Amino acid sequence: MIEVRPGGRRRIDRVLAPDYTEGVERLPLAEVRALRDEAAQEETDLSYLRRLLHARIDIVRAEQARRADGGSAVVDQLATILASNAVGPATGLGRYQTQEPSRAEAHRRHVEALVSDVDLSDVSSLTDDKLDLALRTFVNEEASVSGRRREVQVVVDRLNAEIAGRYQNGSASVDELLAAERGWPTNPNREKE
Repeated sequence: MIEVRPGGRRRIDRVLAPDYTEGVERLPLAEVRALRDEAAQEETDLSYLRRLLHARIDIVRAEQARRADGGSAVVDQLATILASNAVGPATGLGRYQTQEPSRAEAHRRHVEALVSDVDLSDVSSLTDDKLDLALRTFVNEEASVSGRRREVQVVVDRLNAEIAGRYQNGSASVDELLAAERGWPTNPNREKE
């Protein structure tokens, strides 16, 4: 379960703190963007963790189906199993993400530790009980991660709305954004702090 610790120091603790977007309308645009980027990075990491869990869920379900149907070994189907989500229709609030996961190795270790005695590299050797336990564990963790991801998406949406609102009402300009990115001087009177 992905727990959020009030006052915690992890990024998810900060992003999902009740006061993370409090007073955002009074912050300089650069600070709003920094908050948005931090929240977007957390969304990217949670999305990566979800994909890791989905892959394991798909492998376990394929092995269960193989046992029920007598089909070919899961290892022979692995490319198809793992690609099935990649070519299917998107569901939920999927977004284009420009960042790479910042904690990929930690996420892999987390998923592997969920069911410590289940080695999916030889899924056919697992008992039905171990497969059932693995599936329940991965599905429950995926539900927890998905819930937290939706909460983070609400924060990202709130910050994006604030940024977009500033462009709509004229208190921010694309010209100033481009100038700042290029290191050119901007109009200091444009945005009120």
